[in-house]
Amino acid sequence: MIHLDVLIMGQAYRLACREGEQQTLREAVHYLDTKMCALRDSGKVKGTDRIAVMAALSVTAEFLSVKSPQGPLGDQSMLEVKQKLEAMHSVLDQALAPQENLA
Repeated sequence: MIHLDVLIMGQAYRLACREGEQQTLREAVHYLDTKMCALRDSGKVKGTDRIAVMAALSVTAEFLSVKSPQGPLGDQSMLEVKQKLEAMHSVLDQALAPQENLA
């Protein structure tokens, strides 16, 4: 196993991968970091946990739309996918708000 030290939203992580997969992992880290920083910088999403969940949902929606054009997101436009993500974000806001008030 190879260990890579990476930064995601300024936070250091040590990740393991197989020999020869370093570049793919670096590209994945860069892509995720870009998504998370954009969410953070938009000011619409607060808290690292919430940013990570929203980035994961966004990346998953992209993956599913590319993976299976006739799958769960196949007949939906990107606008519809974004609307669903915003609805999920609202649900997350409501669910996580009590936890943030405790902090």
